[in-house]
Amino acid sequence: MTIFTQTITARLQYISDFIGKELFGEAFQLTTDRQAYANISGAKLNYTNERMGDEEILIRPHSLLFETGIHPQEINCFDHIGHRAFFQTGGDIPFDIFAASFYLLSRYEEYLPGRSDAYGRYNHENSLAYQEKFLSIPLVNIWLSDFKTYLLKKFPSVKCRANEFLFLPTYDIDMAWSYKHKGWWRTLAGVTRSFFKGEWGQMKERVSTLRGKQKDPYDAYGWMNHLHEQYKLRPYYFFLLASSTGKYDKNISPGKQAMRDLIADHMIRYPIGIHPSWQSGDSVSLMKEEIASLSSVTGTAILSSRQHYIRFTLPATFRTLMENGIQFDFSMGYGSINGFRASVASPFYWYDLPLETATKLMLFPFCFMEANSYYEQKFTSAQALEEMRHYHREVKAVNGTFIIIWHNSLLGSDPVSKEWKTVYEQFVKEISA
Repeated sequence: MTIFTQTITARLQYISDFIGKELFGEAFQLTTDRQAYANISGAKLNYTNERMGDEEILIRPHSLLFETGIHPQEINCFDHIGHRAFFQTGGDIPFDIFAASFYLLSRYEEYLPGRSDAYGRYNHENSLAYQEKFLSIPLVNIWLSDFKTYLLKKFPSVKCRANEFLFLPTYDIDMAWSYKHKGWWRTLAGVTRSFFKGEWGQMKERVSTLRGKQKDPYDAYGWMNHLHEQYKLRPYYFFLLASSTGKYDKNISPGKQAMRDLIADHMIRYPIGIHPSWQSGDSVSLMKEEIASLSSVTGTAILSSRQHYIRFTLPATFRTLMENGIQFDFSMGYGSINGFRASVASPFYWYDLPLETATKLMLFPFCFMEANSYYEQKFTSAQALEEMRHYHREVKAVNGTFIIIWHNSLLGSDPVSKEWKTVYEQFVKEISA
């Protein structure tokens, strides 16, 4: 399909590539040649303010894709086919689906001034999706589905891409073990803390675990492997390898042989990636060191990542990841609430807005993390199950990629984990039937 425009910009090229590949499996052809466009007999789209004929789709453009720099945008949402839309311009489609999709995918709003959350991250309450109550749906995919319906009605002979639903479970290994392999100093500190808090059961459990009389409460790896084999799943694992512990970095030292063995065991089964520590968010050299540490265990280049605590800042974090060879990032979601941060359930390339360029860093957005349900939203396990079901329905309805995050610590034998482990297994069984 060909798009006629008066000016081809990097922003327009980027979003037309994304939409074209989502709808047809290949990018749109852009042209500024009026005569060549007029001579096309097949499907074509006019992205200007002037209609050029009856055999075309006219989308009147908003100014966003022809601007440079980052400026506050006037956004007034309205209802379109039962869902919210914005950048209303008129034409055959009543809003500029290209500019609106670009605004959401580029995370344009995250570059604008706003109050950060308690961890210094972009606050989800600032987002248009949260304020207009469409955070819980993949709005861009829904727009494209509606657009496809209109397009096929206008041009019945057009062959659109048949997208396939994909379920991709992912795991963050923040704390590989609760008690084991922590060294005498951390163990002593844990025992002392339990003693002064009167946590006698925890003290007993720690001693039993260290003496080999019971399994570590966070050691859910065998159970997880069985689950994946049973339902033919191929998950991603992300390992935190901070060289020193800190307030938010509490994993086992990457120098421990047990940690290296755990990584090696997983790399022969699944794709794995780096889980850059909280500390590395303030140090480019630390992130490089952690990626190199994981690479030394796997013997391969590390291509995938997800930020610990979903802590990232645009554009700095993603630029640093690319500089260190990362090609696929799984951080596009919130660490404070579940939902679609970029309003999409499809992988997409990151657009570096300050540099006005499309990059080769592919982002895989997630919409559910059990830690959000448990710690942030204060859900029960039953509520979390219903929430997972909701997101599964939404993503499956648009044949998108359904990415969720769980942690081994909530799938182990800790008493807190029992109900959560049960609902996770129930959910996987349900959607795999």
